[in-house]
Amino acid sequence: MEGGMISVDKWSSGSQAYFLTHLHADHTAGLSSTWKRAPLYCSRLTARLFPCKFPGFDLSLLRVLDIGSWYSLSLTTPSSGSATNVYVKAIDAQHCPGSVMYLFRGEFGCKLFTGDFRWETTGNRVEFGRTMLLDALKNETLDILYLDNTYCNPRYAFPSREVAARQVVDIITSHPKHEIIIGIDSLGKEDLLLYISRALNIKIWVWPERLQIMHLLGFHENFTTQTSLTRVRAVPRYSFSIETLKGLNTLRPTIGVMPSGLPWATKGNRNIFGSSSASCLNKDCSKDIDSANAKRNHEYIFVVPYSDHSCFSEIQEFIELLRPINIKGIVSSSSCYIEPHYYFDHLCGSKQAFWRINQQFENEEVIDRIEDAEKQSAKEGNSTVVGRKRRIDQVDFFGIRVSRVSVLRRLSRGVKIADTEYISE
Repeated sequence: MEGGMISVDKWSSGSQAYFLTHLHADHTAGLSSTWKRAPLYCSRLTARLFPCKFPGFDLSLLRVLDIGSWYSLSLTTPSSGSATNVYVKAIDAQHCPGSVMYLFRGEFGCKLFTGDFRWETTGNRVEFGRTMLLDALKNETLDILYLDNTYCNPRYAFPSREVAARQVVDIITSHPKHEIIIGIDSLGKEDLLLYISRALNIKIWVWPERLQIMHLLGFHENFTTQTSLTRVRAVPRYSFSIETLKGLNTLRPTIGVMPSGLPWATKGNRNIFGSSSASCLNKDCSKDIDSANAKRNHEYIFVVPYSDHSCFSEIQEFIELLRPINIKGIVSSSSCYIEPHYYFDHLCGSKQAFWRINQQFENEEVIDRIEDAEKQSAKEGNSTVVGRKRRIDQVDFFGIRVSRVSVLRRLSRGVKIADTEYISE
């Protein structure tokens, strides 16, 4: 697909049609109430929530795509000026309310953009999504998969959301005399809160703007803004902190619950679930993962592995199902960014073989630059023992002091090294 035709979760000028996967802030950066560049395509539920996120937005720009239906767009090919048809289908991404993946077909081939997604291996919703995706692809080859690679590393492993939700309920019931604070975002984790509400037959407090979202989603009976009606409160994630919980505990016994996949990244070769990192590459880790328990990170805080992103084994299952020719990760801002090809090129088409060759050339160039910097440092000389050690361990890399071991280690596991990135051990 040529540039200047379609943008997904990108809002600068220059495209003829724009697609929004979901309303989380990191996917709407650059979008505002005054944005008017072109038609904006989204799911029906996202369109319903849009005025809450962007009050005053010109809603006539929105084009609703119902999940599971094909739509045709007539666009212009920038290079030739000729008309071309692009076909698109929205598929449930199971990340947060309204989140969708987009499957595009046209003269450019077939491309899938996942946005943020959770691809759990069991459940009716998953089976429905799997069937829809395979029916949409039929026997057609998927040329490019734009993948949510947030947890694209075997170090990341966590249970299904249902298992994690039961852990939260267990924490609440085991602290009957405590106030409970749960950290959430402005959108997402609704299924968790509903599970708690129904399992314990209680209402959950949310802040007024969040209650408006709940009502738009059709949840009228489970949530309240009256603190006197419940001991369980869902609060904005940014206000969830040790300091806040310490302050609350001066008034009454209070514990916090943070649902997140991130704290479950392992250190070393073994994770807290007791299974080796490498084992996720070779076998189904669901038994080990689903037996995991929540972790008490602090006197007042429990961290529960409830994630709305796919963990490594789920990403692997997703790629095995689709067998794309090419993969591109959509998450690249983290210093821990890892190319999906590093783990999954063996599951893809023949073109993937070129990735390792190109990556090897790129890595060799970086190593050459490190060695050149080392030689330059050696010429400058240093008379002290400390200085000699520092010269061996660190080099000037793109104008900054960088750990040589860190760079080489990260290159060996497929990590992308940005020219302006600061690296430290």
